[in-house]
Amino acid sequence: MDNWNGIVSLLIACIELVLIINILVFAEKNKFNNISTLFLIILMIYQALEFIMCHLGYSTSFMAYLAFIDISFLPPLDLYLIYTYFNKKNDNLKYLFVIPFFFIIYYAFVLNKFEIASCAAFYAVYNYPLGTLFGAYYYLPIAASVFFLISYLRKGTAPKKILFAGLLLTGHIIMALPVLFAFLLASLRMPGMLNSVESIMCKFAFSYALCLAFFALNNKESVNE
Repeated sequence: MDNWNGIVSLLIACIELVLIINILVFAEKNKFNNISTLFLIILMIYQALEFIMCHLGYSTSFMAYLAFIDISFLPPLDLYLIYTYFNKKNDNLKYLFVIPFFFIIYYAFVLNKFEIASCAAFYAVYNYPLGTLFGAYYYLPIAASVFFLISYLRKGTAPKKILFAGLLLTGHIIMALPVLFAFLLASLRMPGMLNSVESIMCKFAFSYALCLAFFALNNKESVNE
């Protein structure tokens, strides 16, 4: 196990905890800020789990399973927040939250196939079944969020929402960099990074956590305009 990975994960988890506390104390209580807080809590839990696995040495199949359960809710939660805030209510988006339960149930039956192959200084390498299917589920909603934010920036008229859209788009682009790099390497027949891209992405998602915290602390809307 790699001590540096655990230290970086713990540091990020602690900063995300501070962001969560600030939102709970200072931000207005509304639907969108609550979703932002939940997103940050999920990110924080993942970093805490990686600290436990990579620094404390509890790298069991069950711990890896818990980490994947945790992050499997991030893509639909992100898309739901962005679409409902910048556009309108759409109850159909709620069905996206059904998909993680498929993976949760299936992975529970193949728990022994989950493992942490290694912990590097900045990421953990996982081995798990249905990697391609999980990846498609994980990255498509994030890509949809990016395209939606770009579309809103082109057509939006509310200045504050345009500012928020630009901020969240920046966070998404930074968060997506390791994914794009991993697929570039895979296209060059160097697929090794694909097994660690979720872990690396969650580290890069710290930038998105900062963007979300800024959004929540400055968002005063209780309903869509």
